[in-house]
Amino acid sequence: MAIGTDVSTAETPPATATPVRARKNRRLRLPRSRKVLIGLGLLIFFVLLAVIGPMVAPFDPSASLSSTNGVPQPPSAAHWLGTTQTQQDLLSQLLVGGRSTMLVALMAGLVATALSVLIGVSSGYAGGLVDDLLSMLINIGLVLPALPLLIVMTGFLPKNSNPSDLLIGLIIAATGWAWGARVLRVQTLSLRNRDFVKSARIIGERRWRIIGWEILPGLVPIIASSFLFTVIYGVGTYTALAFLGLINGTHWSWGTILFWAQSQTAAQNGYWWWWVPPGLAVALFGTSLALLNFGIDEFINPRLRAGGLSRRRARKTGLPQRFPLGVTPVTRPRAPIPAAAPGRSAAEETSS
Repeated sequence: MAIGTDVSTAETPPATATPVRARKNRRLRLPRSRKVLIGLGLLIFFVLLAVIGPMVAPFDPSASLSSTNGVPQPPSAAHWLGTTQTQQDLLSQLLVGGRSTMLVALMAGLVATALSVLIGVSSGYAGGLVDDLLSMLINIGLVLPALPLLIVMTGFLPKNSNPSDLLIGLIIAATGWAWGARVLRVQTLSLRNRDFVKSARIIGERRWRIIGWEILPGLVPIIASSFLFTVIYGVGTYTALAFLGLINGTHWSWGTILFWAQSQTAAQNGYWWWWVPPGLAVALFGTSLALLNFGIDEFINPRLRAGGLSRRRARKTGLPQRFPLGVTPVTRPRAPIPAAAPGRSAAEETSS
């Protein structure tokens, strides 16, 4: 009995080993994604740039540092990103303009996402005439051309003073909420007939409580994705409006830098240091948000998570490292081959 007890004790693993390892893997699954790490690193960099950029800018972005205007100067030790035609420091303009660009994009994303949740969820849950009216409003928001509408709306902004970033964000949000509202309406339609929603309705829960505690938690990934892509839309739209000259030229943003570069034909004259840095900043900031969104999709979607197996794990499970487009990889344990009976071959055992 002592020997049997010792053997069973030695062979039995600790009961807490598996749950601890499972919790550790579950906690570290999201940060292991390269997309999330790269996107998060870029986003932190740009957030720091927006916070401390105006404070560490070496010069006044609107000040001419030389009385002789003429040819823009290339990057040098005195001006790391060069100067404009009026000898303004481009690094200072980039640092100061980053705060305005990201503040407008964040404001547009927050307001547009709030409108999407309010209109989309209300339309999907209410049904009937309310759904018809709100659906018509969503369709109108989808078919309206955004750029001409924004041009008309920004025409009311004051041209002789610095416009408010919050006001510009509100204007952009007015054209960016319909996409998310349509998706949230469809998802709410599928959730309102689930058993847990019907149970909450039967026991007498109020409508706002059912929406807030039963439906909205299931829509969190879609709301997060809608917010990220609306922020990307806000960055691109604000840059386009400033590039077209619809924003005051003394209100510095990345689009304003591109506007002055285009007005002085910087691309045609080879002044690459004038338009490449702000263009790269817009592209990298949008890329960081897109990578975060793709990482969230891989974390919450089991199909994408299976497709994102590391090469080492793929080899261990017997899966190919790359899958054809549209094919969902499924990992199945291989069935053991039954042992052949004495005196019979494996082929005879299989045929029988």
